[in-house]
Amino acid sequence: MRKVETEVLVIGGGAIGAGVARDLAMRGLKTVLVERADWASGTTGRYNGLLHSGSRYALRDTAVARECIQENAILRKIMPGCIEDTGGYVVATPWDDPAFGDYVIECCQRAGIPIEEVPISQVLREEPYVNPGIRRALRVPDATADSFLATRATVESARAYGAYVWNYHPVVTILKAGERVIGAECIDLNKDEKVSVSARVVINAAGAWVGEIGTLAGIELPLICSKGSMIATACRVVNAVITRLRWPSDCDSILPSHSVSVLGCTDVIVDNPNASDVDTAEIQRIRQECTKLVPITWELRWLRTWTGVRALYPITPAAADTAIGLSRAHVIVDHEVVDGISGFISLIGGKWTTHRLIAEQVADLVCCKLNVVRPCRTHLEPLPGMPERHYHWHSAPLARAESMSGDLLCECEMIARAEIERRVTDGDIWNLDDLRRATRLGMGPCQGGFCSYRAAGIYHRLRPQNSRDATAHLLAFLQERWRGIRPVASGHQVHQMRLNELIYRNLLGAERLIGVFRDERMCSPTRVPSAVRQ
Repeated sequence: MRKVETEVLVIGGGAIGAGVARDLAMRGLKTVLVERADWASGTTGRYNGLLHSGSRYALRDTAVARECIQENAILRKIMPGCIEDTGGYVVATPWDDPAFGDYVIECCQRAGIPIEEVPISQVLREEPYVNPGIRRALRVPDATADSFLATRATVESARAYGAYVWNYHPVVTILKAGERVIGAECIDLNKDEKVSVSARVVINAAGAWVGEIGTLAGIELPLICSKGSMIATACRVVNAVITRLRWPSDCDSILPSHSVSVLGCTDVIVDNPNASDVDTAEIQRIRQECTKLVPITWELRWLRTWTGVRALYPITPAAADTAIGLSRAHVIVDHEVVDGISGFISLIGGKWTTHRLIAEQVADLVCCKLNVVRPCRTHLEPLPGMPERHYHWHSAPLARAESMSGDLLCECEMIARAEIERRVTDGDIWNLDDLRRATRLGMGPCQGGFCSYRAAGIYHRLRPQNSRDATAHLLAFLQERWRGIRPVASGHQVHQMRLNELIYRNLLGAERLIGVFRDERMCSPTRVPSAVRQ
């Protein structure tokens, strides 16, 4: 067993865990960050991509709303390349009360959120697909964000400051000495070996799986898991974040995200954080509610659906049947105070918009426990690779493609072969799905039909492996794409699915590859997409 000693061990490679590791490393503390799969492969990479202004939360929790608008400004400075400054409109559809806008304005002003009334004609001119029957419109500083890019850049920053950052290192044991947590044992899935990490403080930032890590330490955390399901359209129908003018509810927003629009999301209580299926009722609710905002969405080509699970802390007993009323405020649990177990801290709740702030507060607590006085600097220093004061813009991939030399590997998302080759040689990339999170490979309308076999060939060339592993990687990638398409497949998307089937079944002979593979390094079964098997 490989053994490592450090000051702080952070469990969880989502936005918050990566942020904690970066903050601690920047303060000069020896830090190890471990993630059970790829960076941002959990809830961080499965949310709708909204950078909140806080207007949604101002109606119920002024403190949370104030945190959102403050962090909104900070994230724009430290990661501008991860953010598209779309702006946002809060509109009253024919089903909403326009007078409610007065209360929204009052709440936003109390939280320090810029908000202004705008003429309906202006909204309809800028957003021609918005319901022409809207009766009031307010503008707020919402935006959209690329959580994959932001998390990877945060991890790189932590590494640059000396932190050890390891993905595909699931924690299997929490090490204890009496009533003190002293580290954890992980499994390095890529080398198939155990790693023991000794630490003075262990941070449980496992997101929706925070309860599972707590259980390993002998602690039961009071959690409510809420599943949010979303649908992506095959084209972009709005340029700004569009939200309903009503009390916060599910399925009340549509926002642009790169080349698609994201509709949703639902808010359903589930029993465990691994719930990932989208049922028919959720899909119908998303379609019906979002059509009230943008009627054309009912007729669009539905690209795929996905879910993310939030772990919420029941601060109040308000939500026995629904998570809508639960606070989105984060909770930092010092188990030395709560459970009498020292050296262990858990993070519950929060939002992507406030992940940097949460990380700062956790790092402050760690410094207090280690008797270290070192200020936070994450709000001052931009993430590596970020352009100076330059937001992402929608046509950026096309502009890069027009000026580059070499060929495109993914035409849908305008990804060059050189970019794929560069990423494959990255030590953090271990399969095609990791490559997707790093580059958006296969996230366009063809859903991997044309680019996945090309990427698989490059991966196999640059990372020599036996044919069984190469096949397993390709089929696993296709199966995951199929899994998101199937619940919403209709119209032109069915044609695309049929074309993909012909490519992999008739042209590439995928029928001969049918079977269940187990890639030992990834520890997950993979199989041929259902259309291929049929």
